[in-house]
Amino acid sequence: MHAEIVVSSLMNTTVISSTADANLADVIQSMIDNHYSCVIIVEDDIPIGIVTERDIVRLMGRFIAKSVHCPMNVSEIMSAPVATVSGTTTLFDALVIATAQKIRHLPVVSPTGQLEGLVTQSDLAKAHFRVYEHQRETIEHSVSLRTQELMQANKQLKSLSLVDALTGLGNRRAMEVDLEHTHSQALRYNRSYSVALFDVDQFKLYNDNYGHKAGDNALRLISEYLLKSIRTCDRLYRYGGEEILLIMPETTLYGALILADRTLSGLADVAIPHEKSSHGILTLSCGVASQVEVNGYNHWEELVDLADRGLYASKNNGRNRSTIIPPEDAVDDNVPRMHGNDL
Repeated sequence: MHAEIVVSSLMNTTVISSTADANLADVIQSMIDNHYSCVIIVEDDIPIGIVTERDIVRLMGRFIAKSVHCPMNVSEIMSAPVATVSGTTTLFDALVIATAQKIRHLPVVSPTGQLEGLVTQSDLAKAHFRVYEHQRETIEHSVSLRTQELMQANKQLKSLSLVDALTGLGNRRAMEVDLEHTHSQALRYNRSYSVALFDVDQFKLYNDNYGHKAGDNALRLISEYLLKSIRTCDRLYRYGGEEILLIMPETTLYGALILADRTLSGLADVAIPHEKSSHGILTLSCGVASQVEVNGYNHWEELVDLADRGLYASKNNGRNRSTIIPPEDAVDDNVPRMHGNDL
């Protein structure tokens, strides 16, 4: 059922919009008069930014700190570029975008980019809850039958989740939605972002020695550490098995490499024992790749594939390190990949 719910059925078509050169005081007064939490900034009806209560609060901080003088234009405080969705975006995809990027307002645009409406995180959460309750009731009513319909209902219920049950990180499906949106925004606005693909070193040996229950607990501890270590703008997902993917918006290749190296060195403080490892503790290896502003990759899969090659190189060169594939080797399809290898 949830796959049939699209943003156009949830959005509010009564939206306050403004141009970037509008007087800020007038726009704020319009928000107050209409009890709206945001204003979409448009140019030829195409969203180019957004002003929310958060931007107003930041402005108040600037007044207090520096005594900023009015009049001001909206463009001086708006958040840009603005994340948008289309009317055909599914409820799940919109939830992933709003959750991953920590935004509460999503302008809805037409196929040609013009503003059509607005959907808020509250709208999405309410719709998600209704669908979840519907699926739960379906399961409860069918529990005594144990039919194929019950199995299908349970499958649909699980598919509503954005989170991996074991680690508490985003799950694979949410990761793919986030990457698709992040990459399209990078292409559209000529922005950079980076990814880091982590893999637990010699995890099979760990499971064989300590047992799978201990392995699950180790993955939880590593995930908790990573969540505490990353920046607020970064997003973590369980890529599969013991592999974890980190998305780093607005981050250059070498900036991402520094963050990855810092993350690996910090894991030593967690000190999860691994007597079968030469390090004596659980460690991570990492591959890092970046989407550059100009002449970047057309698809996010290419970027993750490059990070996978870097991960393989880290494993092959002693583990517990981060690696980037040099630009001159990026086009060489013979560079080995980690996927499918147990190192």
